[in-house]
Amino acid sequence: MKIEPKQLKSFLLDSGLLAEKDIDIAFKRAQELHQKPGDTLVSTGKITESDLERLQSHILGIPFIDLDGEKVEPEVLHIIPEPIARAHNIVAYKKTNRDLEVAMLDPEDLETIEFIKKKSNLNIKPRLTNEASMKYLLGLYQKSLEAEFGEIIKNESDALVTSAIQEAGQEPTQEDLRKVAEELPIIKIVYTLIRHAILQKASDIHIEPLEHELIVRYRLDGILHDAMVLPKNIASAVVARVKVLSGLKLDEKRLPQDGRFKIESPDYKFSTRISVLPVYDGEKVVMRLLPENSKGFSLESLGFHGEALELLHQNIKRTVGMILATGPTGSGKTTTLYTLMDLVNTPGVNISTVEDPVEYRMPRINQTQVRPDIGLTFADGLRSLLRQDPDIIMVGEIRDTETANLAINASLTGHLVLSTLHTNSAAGALPRLLDLGVEPFLIASTVNVIIAQRLVRVLYAKGKKEQALSKDKIEQLSKVVDLERILKFLKAEKIISEKAKIEDVPFYTTEPSPDAPDGYQGRIGIHEVMTVSQTVKELIMKNANSDEIEKEAKRAGMMTMLEDGIFKAAQGITTIEEVLRVTQE
Repeated sequence: MKIEPKQLKSFLLDSGLLAEKDIDIAFKRAQELHQKPGDTLVSTGKITESDLERLQSHILGIPFIDLDGEKVEPEVLHIIPEPIARAHNIVAYKKTNRDLEVAMLDPEDLETIEFIKKKSNLNIKPRLTNEASMKYLLGLYQKSLEAEFGEIIKNESDALVTSAIQEAGQEPTQEDLRKVAEELPIIKIVYTLIRHAILQKASDIHIEPLEHELIVRYRLDGILHDAMVLPKNIASAVVARVKVLSGLKLDEKRLPQDGRFKIESPDYKFSTRISVLPVYDGEKVVMRLLPENSKGFSLESLGFHGEALELLHQNIKRTVGMILATGPTGSGKTTTLYTLMDLVNTPGVNISTVEDPVEYRMPRINQTQVRPDIGLTFADGLRSLLRQDPDIIMVGEIRDTETANLAINASLTGHLVLSTLHTNSAAGALPRLLDLGVEPFLIASTVNVIIAQRLVRVLYAKGKKEQALSKDKIEQLSKVVDLERILKFLKAEKIISEKAKIEDVPFYTTEPSPDAPDGYQGRIGIHEVMTVSQTVKELIMKNANSDEIEKEAKRAGMMTMLEDGIFKAAQGITTIEEVLRVTQE
């Protein structure tokens, strides 16, 4: 939807929502971030999502409608086929004799409107809606998906296994497995499992054999949820189909196997990473879904803000040294490093990586996959990269002494090195490098900044409920975090007034809704970003422990992960319970 900046500025001034100075600052920021001015105004808290919807509706002269949670008749919904609805963000929701009302994110998409008009032979009345409503409306198509899956199981489960597999006491051959994997019902089941997961925005699919059934679970926002139960007699066929897709050995059931394949449609394009593991009742399959056509992230969208954000912008512009990201598996370290690389990915810079695995393909970045089975380790890959004239090097993980020393030496010889470590805090990364045998003076002279992070679930915007902190809760929190520091950070970023006390800060709790049963939707990072100052360098030279280093970093103004989490909870982004869940060890 195209709204000229002049129109937007004029409406904001006329409505009295913002002063001209604030508008100009926001527009400049939007230009720097390559965002729409309206999106920047919302993300920086200058206006609300509701304000943006109202002004877009006013400027376009098209009614705005919020359909989140509303009932839509199936026969009306299916006037527009699902592929077209998803590709163009247009959903039919109301029909009269000659008129069809459609919800759209871009009511100026005249080509799509004309196409629907010819196809339906109805007069199309476009209505502007928001992304939450569109997501809900598109989710209604999933009902038919579940119905389709049920029909496959009901009508064809008895025919899913070949006679060779059904024959008692006889192990199926590779040819038997290949044959059953290419039968239409099995193809439908596996495709439906993957498609359903993609529609729900799952990151992983777990297919787990039990004694009498096959359980399918999806990981949504970091939490595993049961998705469906399948008959046990199709387990071998489902695993065989996945193996065929990813080029694995069909008759190998004793050893783990790893593979990949791609799945594409007009609506999405995913690289699917496969892990097959022998378990007591058969073979367990885990599929990691990696979107290939997703838009790049920004540091702001990942959850960085304030001084931490400025430190990262400053340090990614440096030409030498190291930037380290720390945290457990699945905490978003690689995504953070990819985002930093994207900020400096220009024609004048040569960026090379060595990773295990290559999570996302990035244009103009030379990405190398580690292959220990043929001798290509992180250390070997890094050694080769140094002969490729790189400006920036990303090492997927520093696991051993050799890789650590090579990375340190690369940063000393005119390269900016990005990498990850498995430590619980930013300060813990420095003693970890010492444990790997790196000399203290080398750490002090090369490491520029260290990021530690976790992922917390985000409160569903329409479901959250304001809830002030009770005295008991304040007392409980004060035992694990300095609430006065939280107030200081909130006041510094003008989230609350200078005179506010912790009792005045509005926190939030979850409120389940049809679109977010547990009250959460999506995830965001909580971070601590520690710069290696002169004082920290002196502590490194003295072999100081992580507690001493963290104490100095906090004295210099660093916000810890726990503090950042409480800070985000005070903004209504997440809950205190969620922050404590991921930070308490």
